[in-house]
Amino acid sequence: MITGIALHSVSYAGRWGQHALTLDQCIDKASELGFDGLMLMAKRPHLSVLDYPPQNCRDLRRRLEHARVRAVCIAGYNNFTADLEHGDVPQIEIQVAHITDLARMAHELACPLVRVFTAFEHPARAWDAQYELVIGALRQCGRAAAPLGVTIGVQNHHDIAVDAGSLCELITEIAEPNCRAIYDAWAPAVQGLDPVPAARRMGAITVHTTMANYQPRARWIYEPAVVNYRSATPRQLAVPIDEGSIEFRPFLRALADAGFRGTVAYEMCSRLRDGGTLDVLDSYARRFLRFMEELRRAEPALWPAAQAAS
Repeated sequence: MITGIALHSVSYAGRWGQHALTLDQCIDKASELGFDGLMLMAKRPHLSVLDYPPQNCRDLRRRLEHARVRAVCIAGYNNFTADLEHGDVPQIEIQVAHITDLARMAHELACPLVRVFTAFEHPARAWDAQYELVIGALRQCGRAAAPLGVTIGVQNHHDIAVDAGSLCELITEIAEPNCRAIYDAWAPAVQGLDPVPAARRMGAITVHTTMANYQPRARWIYEPAVVNYRSATPRQLAVPIDEGSIEFRPFLRALADAGFRGTVAYEMCSRLRDGGTLDVLDSYARRFLRFMEELRRAEPALWPAAQAAS
């Protein structure tokens, strides 16, 4: 069941040459466009732990309340295998401390969720050891966030446990009730898998999903010795939500049928096909909202009764 529609502030952070907005401007933009929530990028130029001590968070909460936009998720950025070749650096402690700080910020903002990643595979250690490292780190994060009333949501993005089966097993092994999944359709779709069976498996433990759509673009590398080209991994180019290769309607339906109850966010987190002006960003965001409104009218059972009837 979809309990809210949010805009990921990374969409207006200017990180891929697009038009950039401050966090305050993002709040106004989300309100102007008609989103009821905001997913907050937890790094500069938006919600950095360096810039938002408790009082600043409380001020931000009032700012959000005034705009009638709720903070639905703080989007953390971590990689638990970072710098694994230098074991004397306490990277796990550093990253767990950072995520704990994000949970404290979430508590101040009345935000229920902190998004985290797992880890990229690292050649310095065997895969099983990296997997155990990730489990231990996420367990610590969950236990630190629990007294604050905050859920740790693990997104299927980094290498470790990126597929549905592995992520489900990871959440089960962590065994903390406030450590859940943030399962997105993008990863299985670009891996050539059908996201729908994965959604059926993940729906019951998923608390949030982030949407963006893409079209593949071929890549070729010239080999002069044979006067020919060899194919390379296609790149993915972001397009409006209803023009890409990912079918989101059956994905969301499968999530909901499996017990999903949470929020959906839209993100523009790469180069866009049509450029990066403010008008383009706004047009993509509006098309997403139209897509979701059409879905609500076609499948009201995906929303709580009050929202479905409105």
